[in-house]
Amino acid sequence: MGLVSNLKNKFCQKYYHLKIKKKAAACGERLYVGGKSFVNSKTYLGEHVCFNGMSILGNGKVEIGNYFHSGSGCEIITSFHNYEGNKIPYDDTFIDKDVIIGDCVWLGNNVTILGGVKIGQGAIIQAGSVVCKDIPAYSIAGGHPALPFKTRNIEHYLSLKKEGSFH
Repeated sequence: MGLVSNLKNKFCQKYYHLKIKKKAAACGERLYVGGKSFVNSKTYLGEHVCFNGMSILGNGKVEIGNYFHSGSGCEIITSFHNYEGNKIPYDDTFIDKDVIIGDCVWLGNNVTILGGVKIGQGAIIQAGSVVCKDIPAYSIAGGHPALPFKTRNIEHYLSLKKEGSFH
């Protein structure tokens, strides 16, 4: 990577870092922003959150726990057109739904999370997945719609968490 590219990346990281800290309702310590990222004003971020390209869109509340990591191209969408309104295919009103993400959740690249979803602590979401239903804690899920297909070794996970072994 050339000097100009490196400087541009550092500038962008700093810019989006400051933009998120200013816009979010709450932001814990040690936020890392490694790619173009946006949040809404109802976003609550825990400690050690890592965005590598996250867009949080809509008017719903988003709570993200501690030690969260996202790949690039991820989205959380919290507002939806009202297709049951007074016009078709939809009217000019929106339906807002909240999203809650637990501690130590990891999203692969290009994951989309829709409003009304809870993702439990320690869950991993496979790249390219669309999460439109709750994902239980410690699950490894993927697909469209994302479904759990495996569970972490919970004893090992809890042992590492107790030791404070975080990345």
